[in-house]
Formats: sequence, C-alpha cells, structure tokens
Amino acid sequence: MDAVAEGTVVELLPSQLAKVDLDGRHHVIAHLGDTVHRNYIRVLVGDRVRVALMPADRTRGRIVEKL
Repeated sequence: MDAVAEGTVVELLPSQLAKVDLDGRHHVIAHLGDTVHRNYIRVLVGDRVRVALMPADRTRGRIVEKL
C-alpha cells in the first residue's frame, strides 16, 4: 500500500507534474491523480496537497487530494 504524506506545491513542471515539499523533510515529484485530473481540479504553487508516495521510489508520487 502507498504511503501518504501532506505537503505544499513549490513548483509546477511540464506534463502535469509538480514539485512538492513534504513539510520541510524532502521534495518529491508528483503527477496529478486520476480523480484530481478527471474533476478539473487546478493545482497551483502554494496549495496544500496530499501525496501518495510510490512504494519502489520515495522521490515520486501521485497527488490524490487538494487540501
């Protein structure tokens, strides 16, 4: 099961990727999850988000919720 963490979007990257700061611990590169993308939820710099981290690579993740 994926680990879930909360963080702040610090940079928007091409191809619907975002750099997320996980509460000062480290940065991850995350893409928009299916429900976020399907419901046209826009993620901007400074937004608080919940990220599901990939089990194999903890530097990659999926944005599953905008807080």
